[in-house]
Amino acid sequence: MDTSTIKDKRPAPIDLSHHYSRVTKNRVASNIKQFYKYFLIPGIGNLAGGLPNHNYFPYDTLEASVALPNRFTPTPNKPIDPPTALLSAATLSDNASSSSRVVVPKQSGTVDTLRKIDLASALQYGTAQGYPPLYSFLRQFTRENLHPNVPYAGGPEIILTCGSTDGFAKTIEALSNTWSEEKEWLYEREGMLVEEFAYMNAIQAARPRGLNIVPVSIDAEGMKAGGKGGLEDVLENWDTAEGKRPHLIYTVTIGQNPTSGTLGVQRRKDIYALCCKYDVIIIEDDPYWYLQYPSANPSSVAARGTPTSSDARPGEHSYNNPKSSGFPFLDSLVPSYLSVDTEGRVVRLDTFSKTVAPGCRLGWITTQPELCERILRITETSTQQPSGFVQSMIAELIMGPQTKNDGGRGGSKDGSGWQVEGWVRWLEGLRGNYERRMQTMCSMLEEGKHLVKSGRRQSLDGDWGVVDKVPMYDFVWPLGGMFVWVKVNLQTHPLYKKTTPAKLSLALWVHLTEKPHLVLVSPGTIFSPTPEIAETKGWQFYRLCFAAVDEPEVGKCSTRFVEGIKSFWGKKSLDDIEESVKRWVEDGYIPM
Repeated sequence: MDTSTIKDKRPAPIDLSHHYSRVTKNRVASNIKQFYKYFLIPGIGNLAGGLPNHNYFPYDTLEASVALPNRFTPTPNKPIDPPTALLSAATLSDNASSSSRVVVPKQSGTVDTLRKIDLASALQYGTAQGYPPLYSFLRQFTRENLHPNVPYAGGPEIILTCGSTDGFAKTIEALSNTWSEEKEWLYEREGMLVEEFAYMNAIQAARPRGLNIVPVSIDAEGMKAGGKGGLEDVLENWDTAEGKRPHLIYTVTIGQNPTSGTLGVQRRKDIYALCCKYDVIIIEDDPYWYLQYPSANPSSVAARGTPTSSDARPGEHSYNNPKSSGFPFLDSLVPSYLSVDTEGRVVRLDTFSKTVAPGCRLGWITTQPELCERILRITETSTQQPSGFVQSMIAELIMGPQTKNDGGRGGSKDGSGWQVEGWVRWLEGLRGNYERRMQTMCSMLEEGKHLVKSGRRQSLDGDWGVVDKVPMYDFVWPLGGMFVWVKVNLQTHPLYKKTTPAKLSLALWVHLTEKPHLVLVSPGTIFSPTPEIAETKGWQFYRLCFAAVDEPEVGKCSTRFVEGIKSFWGKKSLDDIEESVKRWVEDGYIPM
């Protein structure tokens, strides 16, 4: 049956043009970029474009030795008992030392522009959607494998970006107007809702545009839909004296940065329903989507008797219903907001930063076609497209040469590309290694979170030996991401009532950076979207990253962190606190 004749019964995405910025509404297609489709006519004598001749590019080939997709050992998609068995598993596959060699040729013998990978095309001016072969692969992968159940007619469109930061910048440019206190009325000011603790690069990109940054309460999963300070409370009780009711949400839903929260499906549905009611667009930044940890919930149950989340349970369901992704690993992951996006009000940001390398500066936006077209217009007159070097190398790695006379070489052992199967296997291996690191750090934090004191007490019945357990800190076993969010119980410190909590927290931060501990952690204040949150809550938290240091150092650094906390609880002199803080503040080292 010809599937093109089957009518799509899903609802069409809604019109979001009333949210477009004034500049976005006025954008038209680039006159120059419109010519590019004619460049592809076979045999055309191109005297129209101002293109440098590709024969004068100094690069004859791009070559690199690359890993095979099965370099790292995956962890199970379903939780195992006991979870600590992961720690004894190998991080490398049996053929970890083997690799392949990727070659991007100067000119490919392939005619099809959607499969042609070479330097003559990749290093030339190109279309704003992205390098055609890589765009074609990612579009199909996104629609068929990552998000096969998007519920609006026609499905989503994509556009490549120079990483998620670039994608976010273009999205808020498309969907918000700049506002200046000196020039505009307060009632014209637009707003953006964020988690109570948030990734500050996004905040710092939005705030100079004049956007009102509005925090929403969170719990162990992430943004709360109901309750005091939750999304419904904020939207329903919005005071127009503060400006327009916010029409944007910026959120990291898997392994939230910095809190590591992972939003379950029911919470997503609850939040999405509120966004439909109040006409809010969701900007879903998801760099850690593949890093979901089925072992976290059973580990939390084993240690504390309760799971991290009763709703977000990676590996315990097949989430891609009714249509499978074709891969058990992808089906086991808590799905994107796109899976519940009946109206087309989700803009998803993906990136290669955590799956290949941050220096790639390469990612993509997935959203409804009309909004994607507006972002395309922005791209045409700004970045134009990501680096051709990077796009061609990743395209060759995954897709490989299309003919024997191609001249290129892909990332598999036989010179073909990884293909979808290899790419998914690579993602599984990455998840496995990061999950083992998470288990290493959290196991040590769990074991050391109490200061144990022993002594003797007199009673009418005699002299008794007593053991006190002082809770120095607590944390949540992360269901995804790269971080552990530690809440320090400073109220149990001997000097808590003799100084301010914020100063005590700074002193602890300094103490951890000094010998013999030498551990650098991120204070919660730097993730506080408002000064009020920094002053009232930020000092209670530290973010620990188990991803950055070499594998043997994860356990060592975790041990030094625990020992540093314990030794700090032994400080009895307020002078020590004042002196260490004063010295580091004067040197400009304290992150405020």
